[in-house]
Amino acid sequence: MLELKNITKTFGSFKALDDLTMTVPRGTVYGLVGPNGAGKSTAIRHALGVYRPDCGSVTFEGMPVYENPAVKSRISSIPDDIFYFPSATLEDMRKFYKGIYPQFDDALFDKLYDVFQLPKKSQLRRFSKGMQKQAAFHLSICTRPELLILDEPVDGLDPVMRRQVWSLLLSEVAQRETTVLISSHNLRELEDICDHVGIMDKGKMLLERSLADMQGATHKLQLVGDTPAGLEILHESASGRLKTLVVRGKAEDIEAKAKLANPVYFDVLPLSLEEIFIYELGGVNYEVKNIVL
Repeated sequence: MLELKNITKTFGSFKALDDLTMTVPRGTVYGLVGPNGAGKSTAIRHALGVYRPDCGSVTFEGMPVYENPAVKSRISSIPDDIFYFPSATLEDMRKFYKGIYPQFDDALFDKLYDVFQLPKKSQLRRFSKGMQKQAAFHLSICTRPELLILDEPVDGLDPVMRRQVWSLLLSEVAQRETTVLISSHNLRELEDICDHVGIMDKGKMLLERSLADMQGATHKLQLVGDTPAGLEILHESASGRLKTLVVRGKAEDIEAKAKLANPVYFDVLPLSLEEIFIYELGGVNYEVKNIVL
């Protein structure tokens, strides 16, 4: 389990993290989401032991991460901006990674050449952005990490390779109980693979729970008729006679209250992760605004 507990981090007068607490259960895929500037990358750098918090603690399986090489050797990451040595080939980076990760799997590394089909002797700096991202997955998965931390992991990959990468990650989770922390703006993809989700804003954790619980706690009510009483409405819109309400609560409770209003028509629908993200961050204030230019 990865735990960030009461983390505060300031850079000059700017508070990047404000008493942040985050728990990533073992063997799960955890999606960390939030608007730009929410503090996601800063939280990830704390999880990797790159930053030392001003206060609070960061532990993996109960042991501190910062300045702890033994713990860091069990953690691998793929940052948004990937760095390779200027003249390094993929084989050169294999040797480098083997010096850091004692559990590096050479047999798997050779096997993944058939998956990614990357040239062995070409310098990585000559690879396209998508090829460099594939190389990062090729290397990171072979470290056999207990915790894999990914920042915008599939940015730059084509649709086929995106599916291949997700398949490899989910296989690692299923077979080896690898814990995966993913920060991404692609909420549609996260919804397909994540077990748990944390929503950050302004350096704080707004909401953290399993995806199933999160989707079961907020619903969309569409109806024709009067707005039912007793609902906790987060947002309301209308198209002609059809009203759409975003309502906090269980589906059966919302349905019972809707029936009491005797609408001409109603239906209770689940929200997507993207819709939950929008309305948990303030509803209409985070929607796309129509601007006349």
